[in-house]
Amino acid sequence: MWKKTAMILMVLPVLMMTLAAAPHQIQAAEELGLHVDAAILIDADSGQILYEQNADAPLGIASMSKMMTEYLLFEAIKEGKVSWDQEYTVTDYTYQVSQDRQLSNVPLRLGETYTIRELYEALAIYSANAATIGIAETIAGSETKFVQLMNDKADELGLEGYTFVNSTGLNNEHLHGMHPEGTGEKDENVMPAKSVALLAYRLLEDYPEVLETTSIPSKIFREGTADAIKMDNWNFMLPGFVFEYEGVDGLKTGTTEFAGHSFTGTAKRGDTRLIAVVMKAVDKNGKGSYQARFDAARTLFDYGFNQFSKQEIIPAGHQFKGHETLPVKKGKEKTVKIGVEQPFSMLVKTTDKDQYGVKFSQDDSKLKDGGLEAPVKKGTVVGKADIIRKDGGDLYGFVQGGGLAADVVTTEKVEKAGWFKLSLQAVGDFFSGLWGKSTDFVKGLF
Repeated sequence: MWKKTAMILMVLPVLMMTLAAAPHQIQAAEELGLHVDAAILIDADSGQILYEQNADAPLGIASMSKMMTEYLLFEAIKEGKVSWDQEYTVTDYTYQVSQDRQLSNVPLRLGETYTIRELYEALAIYSANAATIGIAETIAGSETKFVQLMNDKADELGLEGYTFVNSTGLNNEHLHGMHPEGTGEKDENVMPAKSVALLAYRLLEDYPEVLETTSIPSKIFREGTADAIKMDNWNFMLPGFVFEYEGVDGLKTGTTEFAGHSFTGTAKRGDTRLIAVVMKAVDKNGKGSYQARFDAARTLFDYGFNQFSKQEIIPAGHQFKGHETLPVKKGKEKTVKIGVEQPFSMLVKTTDKDQYGVKFSQDDSKLKDGGLEAPVKKGTVVGKADIIRKDGGDLYGFVQGGGLAADVVTTEKVEKAGWFKLSLQAVGDFFSGLWGKSTDFVKGLF
């Protein structure tokens, strides 16, 4: 456990001119004017939370559930359990769901075969529900078993407050009486906005290639066949659509009566990528709509891109005054230099950037009698450089553990001293001890 004993050792200089006045804390929900049941905005690189509103409340997620199906598909592909060219034969279940034109679907023929890539593109672009079930059946053998995989993976990823009852996010009553075993007829997938953001964060971190498909505005399913159908992406913030937003290239919409109009979007500008989640968005009159969810996402993106900038908080090799070295025992050198291993950058609110500083927290568990014992390897972690706020304000949290810190390591190696030098050191320590005892004795006489 890190021992937090040192005082603030450095306060960062101002890195760029102030653009606008704003409070130090994360803005309150009403200040952004969002009409949603929940929302969250995070940095896609670090998982740092920039804004949140009711983000811990479990709510319906509808087709945003398909991000978990995508994650499990990419994982199965990576592990060689499934291939893109593998063919799926349409079952009675997927056929019946695919013929329901009230749902988002591509037509699937009973007994016909389709490649996993075809089904995946239909899922990612058109949110095709029967195609999603086909992928689930391919990976796990049945949707019931796939739902178990979804819940297990959610636990593994550290999601909280989740319940998966099917692979699509539909209400079970739309599955023609064939919903997964052990789930209720009117059940629906639920999850808090923070967990949705974490799922999106992990999907982009582990399988960024998902954006190659989610960024496609339109594509023809089975072009040149009698079943050809144009798939327009439901993400209307993509280039060419009515709510186009610069930098948007994903990720997943979701709409059911229970979940309302929800959206997990991601956009990149420069070296900054953001993830925004809005749940059950409505307009100022309380009516849910596609525009309401995209307007809410736009507000979040504008806030993130306009109010924050990525700054290097700690440079690589930075040394702390008074803590430039650590003692080394039994080494050819008596001390070893220490410093920050890697540079640390984070998104900082433009008006807050002069409020950040760092302090050194030494890991005493690595020391023996106040020093390191030789041999000492270069890069040995000896503590942390913790980011703090000069004004004592709260730091932004993260959707997945972690924190605002960088490792402090030894920046050189120290070899163990030979027997002769160790002998001299022992003799020196012996006489030093005698001298100390003698002076203590003399002082005691007076």
